[in-house]
Amino acid sequence: METINFLKLARERYSCRQLSDRKVEAEKLNRILEAARIAPTAHNEQPFRLFLFESPEAVEKAKEITPCTFGAACFLVVGAVAKEAWVREFDQKNFAEIDAGIVATQIMLAIEAEGLGTTWVGYFDAPRAKELFPEMAECELIALFPIGYRAENARPAYLHEQRRPMSELLERL
Repeated sequence: METINFLKLARERYSCRQLSDRKVEAEKLNRILEAARIAPTAHNEQPFRLFLFESPEAVEKAKEITPCTFGAACFLVVGAVAKEAWVREFDQKNFAEIDAGIVATQIMLAIEAEGLGTTWVGYFDAPRAKELFPEMAECELIALFPIGYRAENARPAYLHEQRRPMSELLERL
């Protein structure tokens, strides 16, 4: 099995807000979609749906639901399906959105692994998206990813390297 330097991948990934108009190859998109498909979910219920905007019409509709398109020519939306999720018996916690968040994180890292750029966009009009794309009606939409090659002048935001120290985040019990 090939060794993967996960920490290097995680550190190099950044929220890219400047993408070129270069077309993303189908093979790369297929590997990103496969990474989403195999993401771990509670009880392996897989309560999520993926929506790939790649037609010119769908891309134009994406511009109607968010200003955060960053020049991308394709987008991937992740939705959670509550009725398909595992529910924790002790408190009835539904894991659909948690599972969809895991899938979305795996998508974000897979995009980076393919040498592409993206950012997790939460600023989008989900009700309008469901109007424009009725296929999304049963989903709680949690993430929109503009996908593309980074523009030549793309750089991480100035806050990218700022992280709280471990001592503020971890309690060893």
